[in-house]
Formats: sequence, structure tokens, C-alpha cells
Amino acid sequence: MARIPKKDQPPRAVKLIRAELGNVMALADPNDPAHRIGDAVGVYAYFDYDDEPIYVGQTSSSFRDRISRHLTGQRSDAVAKFILDPFEVASVSMWSLPHVAEAESLKRPGQPAGSSEKKTLLNPYEYTVYRTLEAQSNFGAVLNEGAIQPSELVDLPPRVHACIIPDELWEDRKHSDVRIARRAATISRLSQMISEREVSGGMRRTLLLQAQRLTWLAEQRIYEIGAELPDSEDASIGDE
Repeated sequence: MARIPKKDQPPRAVKLIRAELGNVMALADPNDPAHRIGDAVGVYAYFDYDDEPIYVGQTSSSFRDRISRHLTGQRSDAVAKFILDPFEVASVSMWSLPHVAEAESLKRPGQPAGSSEKKTLLNPYEYTVYRTLEAQSNFGAVLNEGAIQPSELVDLPPRVHACIIPDELWEDRKHSDVRIARRAATISRLSQMISEREVSGGMRRTLLLQAQRLTWLAEQRIYEIGAELPDSEDASIGDE
């Protein structure tokens, strides 16, 4: 079998999304206009095609590295791939925190802060974003499997919020039937993993939330096509 030339890999849709993501990362950082947002550190969040918040995270390296690894399937932890389908992500928000990037180490005065020290500085911002988006969610929850470190809420800086799906792909990717199928497949994989491993309560909550999101999307599709949901009498016909 002939090998596919590198120039033809990956598929066209993936190339287009990666290019769009690259354009987003090249935007100016509103909190440090001389630099690009992709080079900044801070807190980020993903949103689906209904602008529903689905994940919150932080990075002490750069948004470009962390978000690119998430959305191109290059995360090192296999579990994460069962929780969040990159196909679900339509837009991203990034809150850059230049003071964290430039922080000095408390343990080694005069030296840059290490990743663990930066994480400590990022935690209150991550928690604030998480709680803010949790309150905005139609489901009162976000898909994070691990608990966000609780802290005092802080004032958030201006964010960059941008769609990463090119216009030419939007309608096909947003189609409810496609998303229902993807979401059901994610639930199936997550359910199987839970049945085979000892998992956290957070992962079981994630499974429940994904099931609720699937139900909501399937109901929306019923309304879109003008059909009616079965009432309790219709549902009992098969039992007679």
C-alpha cells in the first residue's frame, strides 16, 4: 500500500483548524500588547458550538503549547482523551497574566519562578474563571474531571475570545446529528473505561454531565426538525 505523502497529511479539515488556531495565537495580548497571546501564560477555557463552557485549565508555559496539544490529540495522559473530545471545541478564551510570566522565585531570589510557583499564582485565576463559567453554564458545571483548587475569587483581566473553526467548516461541524454521534461515542468510551478501572468521583460526574449534555442536544434536535417528544402515554405503549 502506497504511503500518503506528508504534504497530504493530516486531512484538509484538520489543516484548516490548525491554521485558524495559529491565527488566533498570533493575536495581540490585550494585557501585554507588544506580545502575542500565544506566547502568554495564564488561564484558558474551551466552549462548544452552543457557547457552552466545557473545560477550564491553566498553563505556566504558553497558551500556544498547551492548547495546541489539547486540540491536536497530543496530550500525554490517555484519560483526558476520554473526557474531552477536541471535536467539541468551537472557541477558546485566554486570560493572560504577564505578572505570573515575569514572577521571581521566592525560593531563589533573583531567579525566575519555577512552574510550581507559577501554578500557585495561577490557581486563584483558574478558580475564578471556573466558578464564573460554572455559573454561566446551562448545566451548572464544566467537564473538568479534576477538582479546581479552591481559593479566593480575584479580578480577571481582559480576555481574548476567538472561534477556531473556519467559516467553511462551521455548518458541517456544528450540525446537531454529527455532534450527537460524537458525544455518544465519547460517552461510550468513557463508560467503558470507568467499567474497567478504578476511577475518581470526578470522572463519574463527568460521565453524568456528558449524558445530560447529550440528552439536551438530542432534545434540541427534536425541536429543530419540528417533531414532538413522546409523552408518558406514548412511552408506555410498548409495555402493553
